[in-house]
Amino acid sequence: MMSTSPLAPAGPGVPAADLRPSLTVLSGFWPSATYALARALLVADPSLVLVRHELADLDDGIVHRTVRDGAGVLEDERITLAHGCVSCTLREDVLPTLARLARADRDRDLLLMLPEVVEPEAVAAVCAHCLVDGAPITDLLHVDSYVTVVDAEHLLDGLASTDDLRTLNIQAAGNDDRALADVVVRQIEHADTLVLWGQSREGAYDTTRLSVLLDRMAPWATQVRVDADLVDAHALTRQLRRTRRHHPENPGVLTRGLEGHALGVHEPEPDCGVVSVVFRARRPFHPRRLHDVLEEVNAEVIRSRGHIWLASQPDTVIAWEFAGGGLGLGSLGRWLTALPDPRWDEVSDNRRLAAALDWDPYYGDRHQHLVLIGLDLDPVETHRTLAGCLLTDAELADGEAVWRTYDDPFTDCFPLAEPGSTDTEGEPA
Repeated sequence: MMSTSPLAPAGPGVPAADLRPSLTVLSGFWPSATYALARALLVADPSLVLVRHELADLDDGIVHRTVRDGAGVLEDERITLAHGCVSCTLREDVLPTLARLARADRDRDLLLMLPEVVEPEAVAAVCAHCLVDGAPITDLLHVDSYVTVVDAEHLLDGLASTDDLRTLNIQAAGNDDRALADVVVRQIEHADTLVLWGQSREGAYDTTRLSVLLDRMAPWATQVRVDADLVDAHALTRQLRRTRRHHPENPGVLTRGLEGHALGVHEPEPDCGVVSVVFRARRPFHPRRLHDVLEEVNAEVIRSRGHIWLASQPDTVIAWEFAGGGLGLGSLGRWLTALPDPRWDEVSDNRRLAAALDWDPYYGDRHQHLVLIGLDLDPVETHRTLAGCLLTDAELADGEAVWRTYDDPFTDCFPLAEPGSTDTEGEPA
Protein backbone atom coordinates (compact mmCIF):
# COMPACT_ATOMS: atom_id res chain seq x y z
CA MET A 1 0.00 0.00 0.00
CA MET A 2 1.35 3.44 -0.89
CA SER A 3 1.54 6.00 1.92
CA THR A 4 0.52 9.64 1.66
CA SER A 5 4.17 10.68 1.55
CA PRO A 6 4.73 13.00 -1.44
CA LEU A 7 6.40 11.65 -4.50
CA ALA A 8 9.86 12.87 -5.37
CA PRO A 9 9.80 15.67 -7.97
CA ALA A 10 9.27 14.31 -11.43
CA GLY A 11 12.12 16.30 -12.95
CA PRO A 12 13.73 15.37 -16.25
CA GLY A 13 13.19 11.66 -16.77
CA VAL A 14 15.01 9.12 -18.84
CA PRO A 15 14.33 9.67 -22.55
CA ALA A 16 11.95 7.20 -24.11
CA ALA A 17 14.68 6.04 -26.50
CA ASP A 18 17.18 5.38 -23.69
CA LEU A 19 18.42 1.82 -24.16
CA ARG A 20 20.62 1.66 -21.05
CA PRO A 21 19.72 -0.95 -18.43
CA SER A 22 18.14 0.48 -15.30
CA LEU A 23 19.91 0.11 -11.94
CA THR A 24 18.03 -0.01 -8.64
CA VAL A 25 20.22 0.27 -5.53
CA LEU A 26 18.76 -1.62 -2.57
CA SER A 27 19.97 -1.00 0.98
CA GLY A 28 18.79 -1.86 4.47
CA PHE A 29 20.27 -2.71 7.85
CA TRP A 30 18.18 -5.87 8.28
CA PRO A 31 19.29 -8.18 5.43
CA SER A 32 16.50 -10.73 5.86
CA ALA A 33 13.92 -8.07 4.94
CA THR A 34 16.09 -6.57 2.20
CA TYR A 35 16.76 -9.94 0.58
CA ALA A 36 13.10 -10.94 0.85
CA LEU A 37 12.20 -7.84 -1.16
CA ALA A 38 14.94 -8.62 -3.70
CA ARG A 39 13.58 -12.15 -4.14
CA ALA A 40 10.08 -10.77 -4.71
CA LEU A 41 11.40 -8.54 -7.51
CA LEU A 42 13.15 -11.56 -9.07
CA VAL A 43 9.89 -13.51 -8.97
CA ALA A 44 8.06 -10.75 -10.82
CA ASP A 45 10.83 -10.38 -13.42
CA PRO A 46 13.09 -13.45 -13.80
CA SER A 47 15.32 -11.51 -16.21
CA LEU A 48 16.30 -9.02 -13.47
CA VAL A 49 19.93 -9.49 -12.40
CA LEU A 50 20.70 -9.27 -8.67
CA VAL A 51 24.25 -8.40 -7.58
CA ARG A 52 25.31 -8.94 -3.96
CA HIS A 53 28.59 -8.50 -2.11
CA GLU A 54 29.27 -10.00 1.31
CA LEU A 55 31.95 -8.36 3.45
CA ALA A 56 32.49 -10.90 6.25
CA ASP A 57 36.14 -11.40 5.20
CA LEU A 58 36.83 -7.83 4.13
CA ASP A 59 39.58 -7.39 6.75
CA ASP A 60 41.50 -10.08 4.86
CA GLY A 61 40.92 -8.29 1.55
CA ILE A 62 38.33 -10.84 0.38
CA VAL A 63 34.83 -10.06 -0.88
CA HIS A 64 32.22 -12.67 -1.78
CA ARG A 65 30.26 -11.68 -4.88
CA THR A 66 27.14 -13.46 -6.14
CA VAL A 67 25.13 -12.65 -9.26
CA ARG A 68 21.77 -14.30 -9.87
CA ASP A 69 18.51 -13.96 -11.72
CA GLY A 70 15.14 -15.61 -11.34
CA ALA A 71 16.45 -18.92 -12.68
CA GLY A 72 19.37 -19.25 -10.27
CA VAL A 73 22.98 -18.31 -9.56
CA LEU A 74 24.98 -16.93 -12.49
CA GLU A 75 28.22 -16.13 -10.66
CA ASP A 76 29.60 -17.08 -7.25
CA GLU A 77 33.13 -15.80 -6.66
CA ARG A 78 35.49 -14.74 -3.89
CA ILE A 79 37.43 -11.67 -4.95
CA THR A 80 40.79 -10.62 -3.49
CA LEU A 81 41.29 -6.86 -3.27
CA ALA A 82 44.50 -4.91 -2.86
CA HIS A 83 42.99 -3.14 0.17
CA GLY A 84 40.17 -4.38 2.37
CA CYS A 85 37.74 -1.46 2.59
CA VAL A 86 34.26 -0.56 1.39
CA SER A 87 35.40 2.18 -0.98
CA CYS A 88 37.91 -0.20 -2.61
CA THR A 89 35.16 -2.81 -2.98
CA LEU A 90 32.90 -0.30 -4.69
CA ARG A 91 35.61 1.00 -7.02
CA GLU A 92 37.41 -2.24 -7.80
CA ASP A 93 34.58 -4.75 -8.05
CA VAL A 94 31.05 -3.35 -7.69
CA LEU A 95 31.28 -0.76 -10.46
CA PRO A 96 33.26 -3.00 -12.87
CA THR A 97 30.77 -5.82 -12.29
CA LEU A 98 27.80 -3.55 -13.02
CA ALA A 99 29.54 -2.22 -16.13
CA ARG A 100 30.32 -5.73 -17.37
CA LEU A 101 26.75 -6.92 -16.86
CA ALA A 102 25.31 -3.81 -18.50
CA ARG A 103 27.50 -4.33 -21.56
CA ALA A 104 26.67 -8.04 -21.74
CA ASP A 105 22.90 -7.58 -22.07
CA ARG A 106 21.22 -4.20 -22.41
CA ASP A 107 17.79 -5.79 -22.09
CA ARG A 108 18.31 -6.89 -18.48
CA ASP A 109 17.90 -4.43 -15.63
CA LEU A 110 20.18 -4.61 -12.58
CA LEU A 111 19.46 -4.72 -8.86
CA LEU A 112 22.39 -3.99 -6.54
CA MET A 113 21.82 -5.16 -2.95
CA LEU A 114 24.25 -3.48 -0.58
CA PRO A 115 25.67 -5.14 2.55
CA GLU A 116 23.80 -4.03 5.66
CA VAL A 117 26.57 -1.70 6.90
CA VAL A 118 27.11 0.14 3.61
CA GLU A 119 25.47 3.53 3.23
CA PRO A 120 23.91 4.25 -0.19
CA GLU A 121 25.53 7.70 -0.29
CA ALA A 122 28.89 5.95 -0.69
CA VAL A 123 27.58 4.24 -3.84
CA ALA A 124 26.23 7.53 -5.17
CA ALA A 125 29.63 9.17 -4.64
CA VAL A 126 31.45 6.39 -6.47
CA CYS A 127 28.97 6.48 -9.37
CA ALA A 128 29.45 10.24 -9.62
CA HIS A 129 33.24 10.41 -9.41
CA CYS A 130 34.81 7.10 -10.40
CA LEU A 131 35.34 5.99 -13.99
CA VAL A 132 35.12 2.47 -15.40
CA ASP A 133 37.45 1.97 -18.36
CA GLY A 134 37.77 5.73 -18.64
CA ALA A 135 34.04 6.48 -18.73
CA PRO A 136 31.31 7.20 -16.15
CA ILE A 137 29.19 4.21 -15.17
CA THR A 138 26.13 6.23 -16.23
CA ASP A 139 27.27 5.91 -19.85
CA LEU A 140 26.31 2.23 -19.55
CA LEU A 141 23.33 2.23 -17.19
CA HIS A 142 20.70 4.52 -15.71
CA VAL A 143 20.62 4.81 -11.91
CA ASP A 144 16.88 4.71 -11.40
CA SER A 145 16.28 4.71 -7.66
CA TYR A 146 17.87 4.28 -4.23
CA VAL A 147 15.52 2.04 -2.24
CA THR A 148 15.95 1.48 1.50
CA VAL A 149 14.13 -1.36 3.25
CA VAL A 150 13.35 -0.95 6.96
CA ASP A 151 12.07 -3.82 9.08
CA ALA A 152 9.05 -2.66 11.09
CA GLU A 153 9.82 -5.17 13.82
CA HIS A 154 13.27 -3.74 14.52
CA LEU A 155 13.25 -0.11 13.30
CA LEU A 156 12.73 1.66 16.64
CA ASP A 157 15.34 -0.53 18.34
CA GLY A 158 17.80 0.37 15.61
CA LEU A 159 17.12 4.10 15.83
CA ALA A 160 17.44 4.05 19.62
CA SER A 161 20.53 1.84 19.72
CA THR A 162 23.68 3.24 21.33
CA ASP A 163 25.84 0.36 20.02
CA ASP A 164 28.56 0.88 17.46
CA LEU A 165 29.34 -1.52 14.64
CA ARG A 166 32.64 -2.56 16.21
CA THR A 167 30.90 -3.66 19.41
CA LEU A 168 28.53 -5.77 17.32
CA ASN A 169 31.47 -7.13 15.29
CA ILE A 170 29.90 -6.08 11.99
CA GLN A 171 32.21 -3.17 11.17
CA ALA A 172 33.13 -2.74 7.52
CA ALA A 173 36.82 -2.13 8.26
CA GLY A 174 39.26 -2.05 11.15
CA ASN A 175 38.84 1.70 11.59
CA ASP A 176 35.04 1.71 11.20
CA ASP A 177 33.75 3.43 14.35
CA ARG A 178 30.24 4.27 13.11
CA ALA A 179 27.22 3.85 15.37
CA LEU A 180 24.43 1.48 14.35
CA ALA A 181 21.84 4.28 14.57
CA ASP A 182 23.94 6.53 12.32
CA VAL A 183 23.99 3.87 9.60
CA VAL A 184 20.21 3.32 9.84
CA VAL A 185 19.32 7.03 9.61
CA ARG A 186 21.71 7.64 6.71
CA GLN A 187 20.24 4.73 4.78
CA ILE A 188 16.75 6.16 5.39
CA GLU A 189 17.59 9.76 4.58
CA HIS A 190 19.50 9.10 1.36
CA ALA A 191 16.67 7.01 -0.10
CA ASP A 192 14.26 8.33 -2.68
CA THR A 193 12.06 5.28 -1.97
CA LEU A 194 11.45 3.75 1.48
CA VAL A 195 9.91 0.32 2.02
CA LEU A 196 8.40 -0.35 5.46
CA TRP A 197 8.54 -4.13 5.59
CA GLY A 198 6.22 -6.13 7.81
CA GLN A 199 4.40 -5.16 10.99
CA SER A 200 5.47 -3.86 14.37
CA ARG A 201 5.35 -6.32 17.25
CA GLU A 202 3.03 -3.84 18.99
CA GLY A 203 0.31 -4.00 16.35
CA ALA A 204 -1.27 -1.89 13.61
CA TYR A 205 -1.19 1.45 15.45
CA ASP A 206 2.53 1.15 16.09
CA THR A 207 3.15 0.20 12.47
CA THR A 208 1.34 3.37 11.40
CA ARG A 209 3.45 5.32 13.88
CA LEU A 210 6.60 3.95 12.24
CA SER A 211 5.26 5.04 8.85
CA VAL A 212 4.70 8.58 10.16
CA LEU A 213 8.19 8.59 11.68
CA LEU A 214 9.72 7.66 8.32
CA ASP A 215 7.71 10.41 6.62
CA ARG A 216 9.12 12.93 9.10
CA MET A 217 12.68 11.66 8.73
CA ALA A 218 12.64 11.61 4.92
CA PRO A 219 9.68 13.67 3.64
CA TRP A 220 11.31 13.78 0.18
CA ALA A 221 11.02 9.99 -0.24
CA THR A 222 8.14 7.93 -1.58
CA GLN A 223 7.06 5.36 0.99
CA VAL A 224 5.74 1.86 0.29
CA ARG A 225 4.31 -0.37 3.01
CA VAL A 226 4.51 -4.13 2.51
CA ASP A 227 2.75 -6.89 4.42
CA ALA A 228 5.55 -9.44 4.68
CA ASP A 229 3.00 -12.28 4.97
CA LEU A 230 1.26 -11.37 1.71
CA VAL A 231 3.68 -9.90 -0.83
CA ASP A 232 2.38 -8.89 -4.26
CA ALA A 233 5.59 -9.15 -6.28
CA HIS A 234 4.13 -7.53 -9.40
CA ALA A 235 2.72 -4.58 -7.42
CA LEU A 236 6.14 -4.13 -5.78
CA THR A 237 7.78 -4.08 -9.18
CA ARG A 238 5.46 -1.34 -10.38
CA GLN A 239 6.17 0.69 -7.23
CA LEU A 240 9.93 0.25 -7.08
CA ARG A 241 11.35 -0.16 -10.58
CA ARG A 242 11.62 2.22 -13.53
CA THR A 243 10.41 5.04 -11.28
CA ARG A 244 12.98 7.69 -12.32
CA ARG A 245 13.02 8.95 -8.73
CA HIS A 246 16.77 9.38 -8.36
CA HIS A 247 18.07 12.88 -9.04
CA PRO A 248 21.86 12.98 -8.63
CA GLU A 249 21.88 16.76 -8.37
CA ASN A 250 20.05 16.67 -5.03
CA PRO A 251 22.36 17.54 -2.11
CA GLY A 252 23.22 15.32 0.82
CA VAL A 253 21.08 15.64 3.93
CA LEU A 254 23.58 17.77 5.87
CA THR A 255 23.72 20.43 3.16
CA ARG A 256 20.04 20.43 2.13
CA GLY A 257 19.29 23.56 4.14
CA LEU A 258 22.24 25.44 2.65
CA GLU A 259 21.16 24.51 -0.87
CA GLY A 260 17.62 25.81 -0.47
CA HIS A 261 15.97 22.39 -0.04
CA ALA A 262 13.59 21.45 2.77
CA LEU A 263 15.51 20.03 5.71
CA GLY A 264 12.36 18.60 7.27
CA VAL A 265 8.73 19.42 8.00
CA HIS A 266 7.34 21.42 10.91
CA GLU A 267 4.59 19.23 12.37
CA PRO A 268 4.34 20.23 16.06
CA GLU A 269 1.00 18.46 16.55
CA PRO A 270 1.60 14.77 17.38
CA ASP A 271 0.62 12.26 14.72
CA CYS A 272 0.62 8.84 16.37
CA GLY A 273 2.89 10.53 18.91
CA VAL A 274 5.44 11.67 16.31
CA VAL A 275 6.45 15.34 16.45
CA SER A 276 8.75 17.19 14.05
CA VAL A 277 10.05 20.66 14.98
CA VAL A 278 11.86 22.99 12.59
CA PHE A 279 13.92 25.67 14.34
CA ARG A 280 15.19 28.67 12.36
CA ALA A 281 16.82 31.84 13.60
CA ARG A 282 19.13 34.60 12.35
CA ARG A 283 20.98 35.35 15.58
CA PRO A 284 24.04 33.30 16.51
CA PHE A 285 24.14 30.88 19.43
CA HIS A 286 26.15 31.73 22.51
CA PRO A 287 28.65 28.82 22.62
CA ARG A 288 28.54 28.21 26.38
CA ARG A 289 24.76 28.40 26.67
CA LEU A 290 24.32 26.03 23.73
CA HIS A 291 26.88 23.58 25.09
CA ASP A 292 25.11 23.47 28.43
CA VAL A 293 21.73 22.44 26.95
CA LEU A 294 22.83 19.95 24.27
CA GLU A 295 21.83 16.95 26.35
CA GLU A 296 18.50 18.54 27.29
CA VAL A 297 17.64 19.49 23.70
CA ASN A 298 18.10 15.94 22.40
CA ALA A 299 16.76 14.07 25.44
CA GLU A 300 13.47 13.08 23.72
CA VAL A 301 14.77 13.22 20.16
CA ILE A 302 15.16 10.26 17.81
CA ARG A 303 16.81 12.28 15.05
CA SER A 304 17.96 15.87 14.69
CA ARG A 305 20.00 17.41 11.89
CA GLY A 306 20.87 20.68 10.24
CA HIS A 307 23.41 23.47 10.55
CA ILE A 308 24.14 26.24 13.05
CA TRP A 309 26.48 29.16 13.66
CA LEU A 310 28.23 30.19 16.84
CA ALA A 311 28.92 33.80 17.78
CA SER A 312 32.49 32.87 18.74
CA GLN A 313 33.16 31.21 15.37
CA PRO A 314 31.18 33.40 12.96
CA ASP A 315 32.95 32.25 9.79
CA THR A 316 32.04 28.58 10.14
CA VAL A 317 28.97 26.62 9.03
CA ILE A 318 28.64 23.90 11.67
CA ALA A 319 26.90 20.63 10.81
CA TRP A 320 24.62 19.13 13.46
CA GLU A 321 23.40 15.53 13.47
CA PHE A 322 22.05 13.44 16.32
CA ALA A 323 21.03 9.77 16.33
CA GLY A 324 21.23 6.90 18.79
CA GLY A 325 22.11 9.07 21.76
CA GLY A 326 25.13 10.69 20.12
CA LEU A 327 25.46 14.23 18.75
CA GLY A 328 27.97 14.91 15.99
CA LEU A 329 29.15 18.43 15.13
CA GLY A 330 31.52 19.23 12.29
CA SER A 331 32.60 21.90 9.84
CA LEU A 332 30.72 22.41 6.58
CA GLY A 333 33.13 25.11 5.46
CA ARG A 334 32.62 28.86 5.46
CA TRP A 335 29.55 31.02 5.27
CA LEU A 336 29.46 32.91 1.98
CA THR A 337 29.59 36.19 3.87
CA ALA A 338 33.01 35.11 5.19
CA LEU A 339 34.36 34.20 1.73
CA PRO A 340 36.16 36.61 -0.61
CA ASP A 341 34.00 37.29 -3.66
CA PRO A 342 36.25 35.32 -6.07
CA ARG A 343 35.68 32.16 -4.01
CA TRP A 344 31.92 32.25 -4.36
CA ASP A 345 32.35 30.35 -7.62
CA GLU A 346 33.59 27.38 -5.58
CA VAL A 347 30.14 26.68 -4.13
CA SER A 348 27.11 25.41 -6.01
CA ASP A 349 24.73 27.60 -7.97
CA ASN A 350 21.88 26.46 -5.72
CA ARG A 351 23.70 27.54 -2.58
CA ARG A 352 24.44 30.99 -4.01
CA LEU A 353 20.81 31.34 -5.10
CA ALA A 354 19.47 30.22 -1.71
CA ALA A 355 21.78 32.67 0.04
CA ALA A 356 20.78 35.53 -2.25
CA LEU A 357 17.07 34.94 -1.68
CA ASP A 358 17.52 34.94 2.10
CA TRP A 359 20.37 37.48 2.45
CA ASP A 360 20.35 39.73 5.50
CA PRO A 361 22.17 43.10 5.45
CA TYR A 362 23.75 42.38 8.86
CA TYR A 363 24.02 38.59 9.11
CA GLY A 364 24.59 37.83 5.42
CA ASP A 365 23.72 34.18 4.79
CA ARG A 366 24.37 33.07 8.37
CA HIS A 367 21.44 31.45 10.14
CA GLN A 368 20.34 28.52 12.31
CA HIS A 369 18.38 25.72 10.65
CA LEU A 370 17.57 22.52 12.55
CA VAL A 371 14.89 19.85 12.47
CA LEU A 372 14.25 17.72 15.56
CA ILE A 373 12.07 14.58 15.38
CA GLY A 374 10.87 12.51 18.31
CA LEU A 375 8.05 10.67 20.01
CA ASP A 376 5.99 12.85 22.37
CA LEU A 377 8.50 15.67 21.92
CA ASP A 378 7.40 19.01 23.43
CA PRO A 379 7.70 21.47 20.52
CA VAL A 380 7.22 24.60 22.65
CA GLU A 381 9.84 23.62 25.21
CA THR A 382 12.25 22.55 22.46
CA HIS A 383 11.92 25.92 20.74
CA ARG A 384 12.19 27.81 24.04
CA THR A 385 15.38 25.96 25.00
CA LEU A 386 17.10 26.64 21.68
CA ALA A 387 15.92 30.26 21.53
CA GLY A 388 17.36 30.80 25.00
CA CYS A 389 20.80 30.04 23.60
CA LEU A 390 20.67 32.86 21.05
CA LEU A 391 22.45 36.12 21.74
CA THR A 392 20.43 38.77 23.55
CA ASP A 393 19.98 42.29 22.20
CA ALA A 394 22.74 43.54 24.50
CA GLU A 395 25.11 40.80 23.36
CA LEU A 396 24.36 41.51 19.72
CA ALA A 397 25.16 45.17 20.30
CA ASP A 398 28.65 44.26 21.56
CA GLY A 399 29.59 43.19 18.04
CA GLU A 400 31.60 40.42 16.44
CA ALA A 401 34.96 41.39 17.97
CA VAL A 402 33.54 40.74 21.44
CA TRP A 403 31.71 37.56 20.38
CA ARG A 404 35.02 36.00 19.36
CA THR A 405 36.25 36.34 22.95
CA TYR A 406 33.39 34.33 24.48
CA ASP A 407 34.09 31.26 26.58
CA ASP A 408 33.78 28.58 23.91
CA PRO A 409 33.77 24.84 24.76
CA PHE A 410 33.95 24.19 20.99
CA THR A 411 37.29 25.98 20.47
CA ASP A 412 39.43 24.22 17.83
CA CYS A 413 36.66 21.71 17.08
CA PHE A 414 35.90 23.11 13.60
CA PRO A 415 39.15 24.10 11.89
CA LEU A 416 38.91 26.07 8.66
CA ALA A 417 41.44 26.38 5.88
CA GLU A 418 42.59 29.89 5.17
CA PRO A 419 40.82 31.72 2.32
CA GLY A 420 42.60 30.93 -0.92
CA SER A 421 43.78 27.49 0.18
CA THR A 422 42.18 24.17 -0.77
CA ASP A 423 39.11 24.20 1.45
CA THR A 424 36.47 21.51 0.95
CA GLU A 425 33.27 23.53 1.16
CA GLY A 426 30.29 21.40 2.07
CA GLU A 427 32.26 18.50 3.50
CA PRO A 428 31.86 17.76 7.21
CA ALA A 429 35.07 17.55 9.16
